[in-house]
Amino acid sequence: MSEHQGQPAERPGGASGLPAATVFDALGAEYERAFAGSAAHGASLDRLLEHLAPGSRVLDVGSGTGVPTARRLAGAGHRVVGVDVSPVMTALAARQVPEAEFRCADIREAAWADGEFDAVCVYFSLLQLSRGEQRELLGRLARAVKPGGRLVVATVPVDVADASAVFMGQPVVVSSFGEDEFASVVAGAGFAVEERHSVLFTPDHPAGAPEPHLFLHGRRS
Repeated sequence: MSEHQGQPAERPGGASGLPAATVFDALGAEYERAFAGSAAHGASLDRLLEHLAPGSRVLDVGSGTGVPTARRLAGAGHRVVGVDVSPVMTALAARQVPEAEFRCADIREAAWADGEFDAVCVYFSLLQLSRGEQRELLGRLARAVKPGGRLVVATVPVDVADASAVFMGQPVVVSSFGEDEFASVVAGAGFAVEERHSVLFTPDHPAGAPEPHLFLHGRRS
């Protein structure tokens, strides 16, 4: 898991967990340290940067502490707008990547103009949304990206819906899709999936356990 967004504390069916803002306010920089060693995340950013024109406007959904995504993109000269539900992480990001713009907001409520961005990054920021919310958000993101614009999205590809889990010691409720179904969801939202890459990653944290990571790259159809 990673830079998740706002979620009710309880879901139908009895699953319960802390809201994302509470979870990631508590984790703060600890989360960054746990996931900083992901070579696959770095490689994914490398591939995205290859496709971006100079000075591209990029939306970073679930921007967390700003590291590594916003820092890499802003350092390459792109105009980054980060959105995260955690006030603590948003403040950390603003200090660590002052050349980017960060907004503390629930991505389910954020609004963007059609074609506002050249690219959008969604690194592990869907998992505390329901499956329906994930589909709806990806559709809105497709409209926010210019035709032909780029998408990179990463998730934990497991077939679960509204499941109680523990993430780095914090109780959460998670939903996701299996790898093939998630690729279909992304395609159904309006993105042509051009590449996907799967790895197994273990966060550098006492409570860290191996988890599958799926990275998809595509463009707005």
